[in-house]
Amino acid sequence: MSALSLAGTPIEHFHVCAFFDSREQEYDVLIPFFKEALDQGEKSIHILDPATLSQHRERLTAGGIDTHACEACGQLELQSWQGVYLDENGAFEKDRMLATLDAVCKKATEAGYSRVRIMGNMDWAFRGAAVNKDLLAYEAEVNEVLLKNRQPAICVYDIAKLNGSMMMDLLRTHPLTLINGIVQENPFYTPATEMLEELRNRETGAAA
Repeated sequence: MSALSLAGTPIEHFHVCAFFDSREQEYDVLIPFFKEALDQGEKSIHILDPATLSQHRERLTAGGIDTHACEACGQLELQSWQGVYLDENGAFEKDRMLATLDAVCKKATEAGYSRVRIMGNMDWAFRGAAVNKDLLAYEAEVNEVLLKNRQPAICVYDIAKLNGSMMMDLLRTHPLTLINGIVQENPFYTPATEMLEELRNRETGAAA
């Protein structure tokens, strides 16, 4: 893919890592993607910081999306991190999240949607002292869930919250990247089995 659009484009990969350095840049790039989905009658799910839900609605509306109508009919869902990425105690558990995502994709298909586009803001992962150790394993394994269901998802990261090594690891878990508004195949992508083995070796080495 050469631009952030899925219209008329055969997709071989479904997992996109998007890096932004400002909210303005993020919405400038993503709103056309969201609007395309809704205009085509697709399902759109956005998983966000609960504190930003109202602002997100305002941004969508300002971008030409009839947010109220799309939410009312169920085509657009704005969901909080809590209860999706995070459990009732604020903890992330990758297997629970993988099962949740699989169920979301199946539910959308059963409801008659040709496609469900999922956007997850990943700032929740940086609220503690360190990134949850399950995050990279989740990002590696979620490729199989998305491929099986053939549904696209964009993981949105704030560049300011990433150091060089973490950014490279995130790149390696995503077959597609979105940088400066362009979606492209990622030459650094590492297949899940290989990446998971490396992560296990790191953990074993750290414990030694």
